Amino acid sequence: MDNKLVIIPTYNEKENIENIIRAVQSLPISFDMLIIDDGSPDGTADIVKRLMNTEFKDKLHIVERQGKQGLGTAYIAGFKWAIEHKYDFIFEMDADFSHNPNDLLKLYDACAFQGADVAIGSRYITGVNVVNWPMGRVLMSYYASMYVRTVLGVSIRDTTAGFVCYRREVLETIELDKIRFKGYAFQIEMKFTAFKCGFTIKEVPIVFVNRELGTSKMSGGIFSEALLGVIRLKISSWTRKYPKKPTKQ
Repeated sequence: MDNKLVIIPTYNEKENIENIIRAVQSLPISFDMLIIDDGSPDGTADIVKRLMNTEFKDKLHIVERQGKQGLGTAYIAGFKWAIEHKYDFIFEMDADFSHNPNDLLKLYDACAFQGADVAIGSRYITGVNVVNWPMGRVLMSYYASMYVRTVLGVSIRDTTAGFVCYRREVLETIELDKIRFKGYAFQIEMKFTAFKCGFTIKEVPIVFVNRELGTSKMSGGIFSEALLGVIRLKISSWTRKYPKKPTKQ
């Protein structure tokens, strides 16, 4: 029986966190959950710990950090925790229901049964599947992914997606301490590194729904980091020696 872990970074998600935990825990197959909370002043961590100590003692875990340290560092901390605890499949997911918890089953199926090492919940593999975003943001996101695809030479259509499943072997191979970006460029860097290491990447169509509760963490600085980071990634890839996907014995 394989072990599955959903990692959710949080900062001020008290309106969403209990509902997203309950939604994942109600799925027909079992997922453990790890919340990485960056010192939310609104009490997000207290809600998680209450649920840990009552209903979900063995299924729910938390890592509490001091202050906002960035999306990328939150996921890296979660990945290292997952590797230490020997999870077979590790998922990235937002707390705000922009990712439908039911789609975890699609990502798991792609990695567990369809041969993918990385499965991406893709907004753009079958057109543009985004709900409740202003048209300007849709176009910015869509053309940013096209730009990334062109510069990095990858076929991934949703390079900034934050709904992803990794086989543990991917995270063990790609040298997590060399992942440099903290914002949305982190998502691009992870996918590009997995690609350069030779892992099989599959995009799974999803519908992305903009959050209804809480506040978005997107900013112009984060977006700029992603655009400039792509060029830095490309240049560094010319000289970096990437570890290779382990061969099956």
